[in-house]
Amino acid sequence: MERVDVAIVGGGPAGASAAERASAHGAETVLFEQGVPREDREDIGPDSTDAAGMLDYWIDIMDFDYREIPDDIIHRELAGTEFIGPNTAVELTTTGMDASYPHFGYTFHRARMDDWLHERATDAGADLRVGTSVTDLETDLRASSPNGPTHTLTLSSGEQLEAQYVVLADGPQRRVTLDALDQFTPPGRSVSDYLSPPNANHIAYQEYREFPDELFAEFEDRLKFWWGYMPGETAYPWVFPNDGTVARVGLTMPIGMELADVDTPGSYKLLEPADDQLPSGSEYISRLLELEYGDEYDIEEDIPIVEGRGKSKGTETYPISSTRPIDSPVGANIAVAGGAMGTTSAFHEGGYHVAVRSGKIAGRLAATDSLENYNEIWKRAIGDEILRNISFADIVEEYKPDDWDWAFDVVADMQGDSTENALISNRYSAGLDAMKILAAYKKRKYMYRDGKYVQLAEDDYLY
Repeated sequence: MERVDVAIVGGGPAGASAAERASAHGAETVLFEQGVPREDREDIGPDSTDAAGMLDYWIDIMDFDYREIPDDIIHRELAGTEFIGPNTAVELTTTGMDASYPHFGYTFHRARMDDWLHERATDAGADLRVGTSVTDLETDLRASSPNGPTHTLTLSSGEQLEAQYVVLADGPQRRVTLDALDQFTPPGRSVSDYLSPPNANHIAYQEYREFPDELFAEFEDRLKFWWGYMPGETAYPWVFPNDGTVARVGLTMPIGMELADVDTPGSYKLLEPADDQLPSGSEYISRLLELEYGDEYDIEEDIPIVEGRGKSKGTETYPISSTRPIDSPVGANIAVAGGAMGTTSAFHEGGYHVAVRSGKIAGRLAATDSLENYNEIWKRAIGDEILRNISFADIVEEYKPDDWDWAFDVVADMQGDSTENALISNRYSAGLDAMKILAAYKKRKYMYRDGKYVQLAEDDYLY
């Protein structure tokens, strides 16, 4: 049987980063990625669904010097973002965070970024086996290895491989992670109780659309989000500028939500009186474009789908982790990284940066026989980011359209005449309403302090 030091399940940003760090620290490392096709990639590769964008301080969280990221990965430098409510809007032109990158952020070509991470891993010496998936993982807790438990991975080819350490980075679908971790949960409990994809994820859908020059110019350097337009916890549509005059128009929404679950369907701009069920993702996007631009443009003729992009004919459907993270069973020599552990964040603001960083940490610690420190170190590296996002998500969990209008009015008042319109700010000086937001935010941050945001703690595992 083949034996390696570190085996990695999944070749997205977390897995590729883990492979690069493990190999760079001298470990014999193999990565397994089942591979999926894309319209804009010749061969199969990781599930590189295009990301929203990269904010300035996220690059620092990834632990990259922004100057080392290849130019052809970046689509557009961003100057800000616009949050649009049913009757009000607010523009933000700074994240309010210290960052090395000199702009608000950028949108990027996800497949190229993933491929660059793969190149880095290969250059470091990792063995990347794209097109081979892992079907089963069994852990021997009583192994005679001097470094503790070992693992047997069964591959889609039927072959088996033994590894000293395993990094699970199979994304929010968690095809291997759930069963692998259930080996260590107490009787009557399952990791699916916390990370079952239908309950722990949202579904996202987006289309690549070609915009007229004059219309694209309105958002060529900014992200746009519409809040309170569609029902569901942290459900919203967006427009993100790509290259040329192509933009991604998409949305995120809870899985399995039905029209009967909506208290006031008439208050949402993207629902219609004749609806007998919630619209599909494509229907939501058609309605959004018609609402915003239909007076001047024929949507399907003037803003067509670009069929040579995305996963299939200019469209993409993909899961987003929308839950709180879990600790890893490090006593079993297993680390879970990226979306597989829930770190995409409950606010869906984008999870690429925390996936890269958690993967880097897992790979380095596995290669240096220090994996027992993983849960502590990832919290130190990305815990503030996760705490911020979960706290905000809790605050807006029950927001209805009127609540979004109120919140954006408060943010606008907080900004006042300042030219620094911050996404994240410690300055709250807009009266009682701002104090309400601040008090709710502080309460949730206090509740989740010291890593209490994890759903499944390291001490909950049985070995």
